[in-house]
Amino acid sequence: MTTLDLLTLERVARLICDVDGPYERTGSQVERFLHRIRWPGNPQYDGSPRVPWLTEVLISHADDAAAIDRLLCRTCDPLEYDGGVGAAEPIAQELNRVLAPEQLTITYVGGRPVLGQLSQSGDTPLYGPPPDLHERVRRLTANSKPADIEILMARADEASICQNNGAYALAIIGIGSFVEGLLHVVVTGRDENVRSNGLAGRNGRRIPADRAGLQLLLEYAHQQKWVQTDAKDFMEKVRDYRNFVHPRHQIERGLVPDVDTVRMCWAPVHALLNDLESAP
Repeated sequence: MTTLDLLTLERVARLICDVDGPYERTGSQVERFLHRIRWPGNPQYDGSPRVPWLTEVLISHADDAAAIDRLLCRTCDPLEYDGGVGAAEPIAQELNRVLAPEQLTITYVGGRPVLGQLSQSGDTPLYGPPPDLHERVRRLTANSKPADIEILMARADEASICQNNGAYALAIIGIGSFVEGLLHVVVTGRDENVRSNGLAGRNGRRIPADRAGLQLLLEYAHQQKWVQTDAKDFMEKVRDYRNFVHPRHQIERGLVPDVDTVRMCWAPVHALLNDLESAP
């Protein structure tokens, strides 16, 4: 994602503040909104007019693709509003009007807002790897060995190579493999108990962390509130497709993946990353 134009950032700031509108945020509410998405620098509202203040805050990190991704998605996330989806969808429509000149759009995928690029025709959202993926993974896995992170990122890069060259089944297998590796590194990095004692399986038996599969890692991250329910549920589809590594599973499903299947599998990765980055 390229850096947004300054006028686009100002329009986004107006939408978030919604001065005199039905979803108006006070200065302190805007500050808490930024804290919820882990905006860089932990900005503190200084009492000045909200829209210019927020615009300056956004401009200060306009080149941080991950922060902008989280900001745009959270702006129209149903979690933000008492009215849920009914309240969030009109905001998403207005946000998409603002983002249209940038060839970007927000779409609800599995109930979660996901940022995508618009096709050349301007009517189809296109999903690939999340913006600034390498740097975001490095921040989430700061305590891991560099060699381990390089292997993890190679899975995402190879999934993209497969997607770009028509190897769609291998692409979705690679996406699932990347997500499993990412969750393993994040969960074990954040929880000493998991590193030492593993995870509790459905039968109550402890499973060593290095043997935990994607489903168990997803469930644990959800229990810890590092991943929201909708992102977890949609990621289950990616987990299912990842099992196409066994040809018999694909034969049983009768699915021949295409480029749209791969894009659909990248979409929940966007939501998963946003959740992991925003989690306390």
